[in-house]
Amino acid sequence: MTFDAHRCPNGHVSYPGHALCPDCGEDQTEKIDLSERRGEVVTWTHSMATPPGVREPNTLAIVEFDIEDTFVRALGQVTTDDIETGDAVEPVYVAELRDPEAGIKDPESQEWDGYRFDPVR
Repeated sequence: MTFDAHRCPNGHVSYPGHALCPDCGEDQTEKIDLSERRGEVVTWTHSMATPPGVREPNTLAIVEFDIEDTFVRALGQVTTDDIETGDAVEPVYVAELRDPEAGIKDPESQEWDGYRFDPVR
């Protein structure tokens, strides 16, 4: 599982990636791996109305990553409820973001892995 932002030839960076740049319409060809970078929490929330199989409360954060001369933001779950705006976080791979048996779709039809944000203490 990758955690990639994408950059177009004009330098615009987006996450998640798109075939065409949302800013200028150019092909987004360069991938930037965010999994080895630290980011900063811009804002966060505790969601109490979670999808089936997701832990309650589901703490989510918008995290900003510094990519050379620009920034890109990503939304994701946090590993702890103890999070504050301005905290430094690192992406951590999780094999199962939610319980595959709790949903209504066939578990084999979906991917269950991804990244959460873990505070750097």
